[in-house]
Amino acid sequence: MKSKAHRHQASFRDPSGYIVRDGSVVKRVINPIYFPVYDALCKADFFSPLFKAKMLIPHVEQERSAEAIVLMPDQIDLMTYPYEWSFEQYKQAALLTLKLQNFALDRDFSLKDASAYNVTFHRGKPVFIDTLSFDFYQKDSPWRAYKQFITHFFGPLVLAHFHGAEALKMMQTHIDGIPVALVASMLPKRTKLSPTLYTNIHLMAKMEAKHKDEYTPKSRSIKLSKQSLRNLLRSLYNYIDQLELMQQTEWGDYYNKTNYQPESFIFKKEQIQKWIAGNGARKILDLGGNDGTFARAIDSDIDLAVVADVDHNAVALNYAQVKANKEVNMLPLWFDVTQPSPAIGWVNLERESILNRLSAWAPEAVLALAVIHHMTLSANIPFADSAQFFARLSPLLVIEFPKRDDSWVDSLLQRKREFINHFDHYHQENFEKAFEEHFKILEKVNIPGSDRILYLMHSRQ
Repeated sequence: MKSKAHRHQASFRDPSGYIVRDGSVVKRVINPIYFPVYDALCKADFFSPLFKAKMLIPHVEQERSAEAIVLMPDQIDLMTYPYEWSFEQYKQAALLTLKLQNFALDRDFSLKDASAYNVTFHRGKPVFIDTLSFDFYQKDSPWRAYKQFITHFFGPLVLAHFHGAEALKMMQTHIDGIPVALVASMLPKRTKLSPTLYTNIHLMAKMEAKHKDEYTPKSRSIKLSKQSLRNLLRSLYNYIDQLELMQQTEWGDYYNKTNYQPESFIFKKEQIQKWIAGNGARKILDLGGNDGTFARAIDSDIDLAVVADVDHNAVALNYAQVKANKEVNMLPLWFDVTQPSPAIGWVNLERESILNRLSAWAPEAVLALAVIHHMTLSANIPFADSAQFFARLSPLLVIEFPKRDDSWVDSLLQRKREFINHFDHYHQENFEKAFEEHFKILEKVNIPGSDRILYLMHSRQ
């Protein structure tokens, strides 16, 4: 490398190569051990159809020497991880991985890795980002990445199908995939009657238990014809494609339950549009953004709107619109603003926290609509801490403050029961005082037909 590039903290597992950061630019370095495979892939014109289909992140070869080949990939706006996706997003990532394996087999290659972390969402779609995950196909050999696919994709999705989307959050504590034995133990006994579930989970768990004390690998190799492998991939694909999540959540239908009058709704949309367009913000972070309604109301040029919500159904509704409308500048994200995704993995640097990733992305404006009362009254976060949190994310803040007379605020206060008097601090005056430590209030307007105030603030930093 000619420049002073730094190896990414997560890039240590694959001897084929690694990721570097050259300033704000991410590049991929290929080690000599992988040169034969990479050159064979290029000779077979393997990459171009995948680039065109937007299944693999495009790259160009930037440097080549005897020591390294350096690739410049298209840059990802914001890297997201499996435990931040909705069920449908997770499904699409799994199906993409199976499509890639089928595509590779057609050309006598195979995926050697099927990690869920090799997929992220970019321009409205899941995209595979690990160019070095492909290897030569060995005749009659089983799929090398089969078990990884089960623990990273199939197992989590099946658990979510039976137990709800929260099962997907288990990937946050199982960076190498949810163990098959754990998946099998959590499934209903009747699932053993399903040929797909029995073969790919229960039988695998049984075989693992049987051979768990063996320290010397069997000399007999397992053989699997290419057609049998295709049958396995088809079975997994069809099963996953038909999986559904039947789950109702508190805020998934928020805008049909809200206390907004139609005039309030329209006013709020128009005011947000005016402020965002007036400040020329093109990178928007909408925290507590529900199904993306207000982010979509911004009709000025937006490069990307990241819409995060704690409610899975809301995120799912947002992603359904992204798919249906083929939107490329909307990224639905599932996480709790009061418990943001932490850094995990090797020395807590392998997968970065969502806050670090958002800071690196550097949103130009943050929308915090109908969220401060949940932060304050549900999570007991002081106004001063919330203000500091928002100031860290972006210089521009559009925030909505529901007053004590608001019906949702009253509902949250009533849930405090005997501790209700401990929240006398929840008032507009205290809110403004705390936020003015970090922000200058540029404008504030009452939302007609409601007990809510909309603020435009700019960071003092």
